[in-house]
Amino acid sequence: MRKIDKLILTSFIGPFILTFLVVVFILLLQHMLKYFDDIIGKDLGWDVLGTLLFYFAIFMTPLALPLAILLSSLITFGNLSEHFEITAIKSLGISLTRSLFPIFFMVILLTFFAFYVNNTWVPKAALEAFSLLYDIKQKKPAMDLQEGAFYSGIPDISIKVNKKYPDGVTLKDVIIYDHRGRSGNKQVTIADSGKMYTILNDQYLKLELFRGYEYSEGSDGQNMGVNQTSNETLRKTQFSKTEIVLDLSSFGFARTDKRWFQGNRIMRSVLELDSDMDSLTNQIKENDLGRYNMQFSLFNLHHKGDTLDVPEALRSFKRAKDSVVAKNDPYRSIPLLDFNPVHDSLITAKARRVSDSIFRKPPSSEEISAALGNTRSIKSQLLNMNTTRNTYVNDRKVFQIQWHKIISNSVACIVMFLIGAPLGSIIKKGGLGVPVIFSIFFFILFYLISSTGEKWALQDRISVEVGIWAADFVLAVIGLFFLRQARLDARLFDSDYYRVVVEKLKQRFGRTTSAPLP
Repeated sequence: MRKIDKLILTSFIGPFILTFLVVVFILLLQHMLKYFDDIIGKDLGWDVLGTLLFYFAIFMTPLALPLAILLSSLITFGNLSEHFEITAIKSLGISLTRSLFPIFFMVILLTFFAFYVNNTWVPKAALEAFSLLYDIKQKKPAMDLQEGAFYSGIPDISIKVNKKYPDGVTLKDVIIYDHRGRSGNKQVTIADSGKMYTILNDQYLKLELFRGYEYSEGSDGQNMGVNQTSNETLRKTQFSKTEIVLDLSSFGFARTDKRWFQGNRIMRSVLELDSDMDSLTNQIKENDLGRYNMQFSLFNLHHKGDTLDVPEALRSFKRAKDSVVAKNDPYRSIPLLDFNPVHDSLITAKARRVSDSIFRKPPSSEEISAALGNTRSIKSQLLNMNTTRNTYVNDRKVFQIQWHKIISNSVACIVMFLIGAPLGSIIKKGGLGVPVIFSIFFFILFYLISSTGEKWALQDRISVEVGIWAADFVLAVIGLFFLRQARLDARLFDSDYYRVVVEKLKQRFGRTTSAPLP
């Protein structure tokens, strides 16, 4: 490797690592703000929060890598151009395209790494992160007694304290309503003061109450008749000290089985998405096959001799399915009839004779009611089958979009380099000023085109391939344009360049308008 290649490569590695970490941090912070209300006040340990942040950081990697490559390549070639190192390289007979090679090969390696991360790490990290986030949302907030207000976070227990001391343990004027008997406010404990703390690894809450009374209201009737009334009793017990232990298991942090979350598209790899799309395609064909077979079971009189032209794709699917299940279940489905002109002509003639003898008679009210009932039943079945088919089609489209996104987000690393490196040599500015502005602009453009294309693909306005790959294609064209301008040493961002262009246009149109008429 030449020393120039080492110089360019080492100039890129440092800014890339720094910008990648900064971009991951910014994206992670922006992403976590959406779940701030679900996390705050849950008394989560640092291990849980650290695990959640780690998995979401991996989840942000597909978006952070292209942006980091764009920003670092802008900074690298901006610095090289600002310090006239690109000029010195060109004076040695090395073209700008050749000077891009060392970083370009590294970007290709980063592209394969991005695909590996998108296909392997991100689905696992998404599964862990969102299952953990779901469990955090289900966890109750930490117990927080407010002065002068009843707290009902503990099941069947209401606690009120008039004063809490700064130590968080000592209480003043305590009232406890015990509803575990399911009989209303008939168990009440009042104390002048007390202490509150948890025991046995925070599984239980222990209350030590001092100088108070315990009131218990009940009935002495055991088996009362309909017209009998019970004699209510009231028991009042005075104590100088008593202890109450309450179960805090409902505040525990329990994990849900992860297999309930595995069906989401972001938690699937390319091979798993292929399998999912194949399964949905077979379900769609099964649904279509069922609708063609409905003519034999539902339309048993009207146009009995008609023959539906079954597509060859469905015929092939049925033959393949029948060959698999014929040994175990020979009555799996109703066979599709092939078109037979002689057979169909006989059926049509028979149906015409039947219609001549039956349909000439005036229908009775019972026959009309039965026909309407059958019609509504057929319509309902067809609507249900169409709804089911649309669900399968939409699900397959969602998986197809994710399949293309895994690859397109990886290819975006090369596209961003094609923009960043030539643009850096054109603007001739390094550091974190101008490169950051351009990086944000192109990243927003990439995000808008990607999100719009995905939305239109889901709405069937464009194909999935066009919607997902549009951002890469548009930015690749822009990158190739910048590369051409950089090779020509164009001054796209110099005001003098545009002033000369405007003057040339004025001179040209001025001569055109002043030319004599023929």
